[in-house]
Amino acid sequence: QLQLVESGGGLVQPGGSLRLSCTASGFTLDDYAIAWFRQAPGKEREGVSCITSSGPSTNYADSVKGRFTISRDNAKNMVYLQMNSLEAEDTGVYYCAAGGIRLCVLWPLLAGMDYWGKGILVTVSS
Repeated sequence: QLQLVESGGGLVQPGGSLRLSCTASGFTLDDYAIAWFRQAPGKEREGVSCITSSGPSTNYADSVKGRFTISRDNAKNMVYLQMNSLEAEDTGVYYCAAGGIRLCVLWPLLAGMDYWGKGILVTVSS
């Protein structure tokens, strides 16, 4: 079964850090661009970051620039989202998505995905 799996979420205090991981089951991420999206309670899903398959080049939402870093380790078949200086507004379900070249070109639109993960909850609260 081809799927993406997120891990690393949980409860963290404001100002804290978490590292989310995204890995693939049944396929390798080498040739895919990977994007992170999040959905806060009562809000629409929004783009957080995107990383291309080669280069790689990265994009970030203005709200997370300087605090979040996306990276990939193709040898481990993993993509990471390092989240520092977390704020209550960062609370939500985080999803990773894999797609072709168009994924990061179209990002932050919800388009160009071939696969979605089921999401993982991040709660920033004291």
